[in-house]
Amino acid sequence: MTPDTVVQIVRQTLLTTFWMVAPLLLIGFLTGIAVSLVQIATSMQDNAFSTVPRLVAFLTGFLLLLPWMLARMISYTTVLLGNLSRYAH
Repeated sequence: MTPDTVVQIVRQTLLTTFWMVAPLLLIGFLTGIAVSLVQIATSMQDNAFSTVPRLVAFLTGFLLLLPWMLARMISYTTVLLGNLSRYAH
């Protein structure tokens, strides 16, 4: 296995991880901004009020995106294991 092959595998792994996690990060980011705006508008500075909506949004997004994330992981693993003989040289 050449160093270029290793770099390519690591690059593809990191890109796949990024694209799988990006929607969840976006959901958390947008929910955090919305909760912060509500807190600013109502002058309510409670930790539970800021944490619970983010947690619920993140969990809901995770459950809705789980089939898509699993399909991406399966396709990546299939490609990686399908090319395993090429990497063994």
